[in-house]
Amino acid sequence: MLTLLHLLSAIALLVWGTHIVRTGILRVYGAQLRRLLSHSMRRTPLAFLAGIGVTALVQSSNATALLASAFVAEGLMALAPALAAMLGADVGTALMARVLTLDLSWLPPLLLLCGVSLFLAQKQNPPGQLGRVAIGLGLIMLALELIVAASEPITHAQGLGLLFASLTGDLLLAAVIGALFAMLTYSSLAAVLLTATLAGAGLIDLPLAIGLVIGANIGSGVLAYLNSSLLVAAGRRVALGNLLYKLLGLLLVLPLLDPLVAWMQKLPLSLQDQVIGFHLGYNSLRCVLLLPSVAPMARLCTRLLPERATEKSSIAQPRYLDPNALTTPILALANAVRETLRIGDLVERMLGHLQGVLQGRRAEAGRELRRLEEDLDALYGAVKLYLARLPREALDEAEDRRWAEIIELAVNLRQAGYILGKMQRRTERQSFARIDLEELAELHAELLANLRLGLSVFLSGDPRSARQLLRQKRRFRALERRLAHAHVDRLHRQVLHSPETGSTHLELLEDMKRLNSLFCCSAYVVLEAEAQAADHPDEKPERDRLDGELRRLLLDDAANRPVGRVAVNPAARPGTPCG
Repeated sequence: MLTLLHLLSAIALLVWGTHIVRTGILRVYGAQLRRLLSHSMRRTPLAFLAGIGVTALVQSSNATALLASAFVAEGLMALAPALAAMLGADVGTALMARVLTLDLSWLPPLLLLCGVSLFLAQKQNPPGQLGRVAIGLGLIMLALELIVAASEPITHAQGLGLLFASLTGDLLLAAVIGALFAMLTYSSLAAVLLTATLAGAGLIDLPLAIGLVIGANIGSGVLAYLNSSLLVAAGRRVALGNLLYKLLGLLLVLPLLDPLVAWMQKLPLSLQDQVIGFHLGYNSLRCVLLLPSVAPMARLCTRLLPERATEKSSIAQPRYLDPNALTTPILALANAVRETLRIGDLVERMLGHLQGVLQGRRAEAGRELRRLEEDLDALYGAVKLYLARLPREALDEAEDRRWAEIIELAVNLRQAGYILGKMQRRTERQSFARIDLEELAELHAELLANLRLGLSVFLSGDPRSARQLLRQKRRFRALERRLAHAHVDRLHRQVLHSPETGSTHLELLEDMKRLNSLFCCSAYVVLEAEAQAADHPDEKPERDRLDGELRRLLLDDAANRPVGRVAVNPAARPGTPCG
């Protein structure tokens, strides 16, 4: 019993090592790997090589599958190059299996020592995450040694030998067991390494090891397909094609198993090296032979997974909030940013339909505006829950600040959607004079421009654009005051279209001013970050200039507020005026 416990703990250590290597690489180089993969997806050979490189670094074909599926679902790449990248991912996994089984007994202690020192010294910085990767590699190699040591007493157990002997000769059953283990460990690499180690310890023979290796490949394909279940059909096609390629490899090797085993047993290699060599040769040959077929496979997957009508018409479902990216904060935050920008797009469309309502196209534009408000609520709720699931203790200072910026912008956009819906309901039974419509249209155009600039400032963090946005904010307020005074003057001269529309007109001007404040909040965050970045003894003049400029802008905003009223944005941080 104790021997079995040692074996299971060594297997758990192997799985944990592959996990922390993957998460460490993604935390440091996640954005660069994502960019590399997306830029290489225009040509099939480059996509194949990118799949090899990314998977070799993160040691997980599942991570590569998630990235490729998300890119296709977002329309950033075609299906055929994505399938080529998945073929490259299988080769990358095989290469890492070969590297990790080399005789490097001196390396695990060195990796653990250096990795722990780096991680404890700079836990939240890139060097600390690289130390985490070194710890993971050291644990993987140490786990393989422990598996060999724990397996030695088991090789003498007759019962276990009979159990494994009963599996020999049944390739399909061995493949099923290998697939199940890859799914349980969430890593085909861990399953292959364990198979090779058990074979090297004499616990299983070569035919059974080959079946387990092929099954581990299929298990990773099944796992990638299950992980893509929340994506639209376009994203699921990548995982489907990847799975079909792995099943096709099983069908190709099935009739060749007996002569292949007979030939491999004549090679002057240890059983462990034969298993690893088969894994590398099988994946490399299969992927190279199948690479020219990515275009026909893409067409087949498109037929098997057609686009559903709901996927074409509905925009209320989040596209970028991949739950598997939550373990990698930099990727999760990038996903949340993209989904929040979609909310901004919905607000922009709502602004366009509001103009249609004001101009008399109430029935059609009103229905569309109400539908967009429901979609905005759905996306806002999804972003809020996604960010709530992100462990903030795993974020460094910059990531935590970005987390707060995203949630603040999402709240502001949701509040803007609520105001637009209220404006639509307020104007449903009103008809405005031509001069009222002209004034509202002028203010509407300024509002739309400030929304677009505000989203650009949020995305880029450019201080120059932030200053321009605040200048636009003051210009908008001056225009709003001028139009309000002109309206009161018409009221004094009794040239209003009707008293009701006169009151509604002033309320719409006030609502537009509130919308403009919400759209311009991102400028303050960028300028505060710039002032903090300049907080260095050698940069005191620049810091003083930035502090003075920010103070002047805040005083200007305070002077522009109406007397007796303070606009409050509940999403703003303390000290960040957005009114």
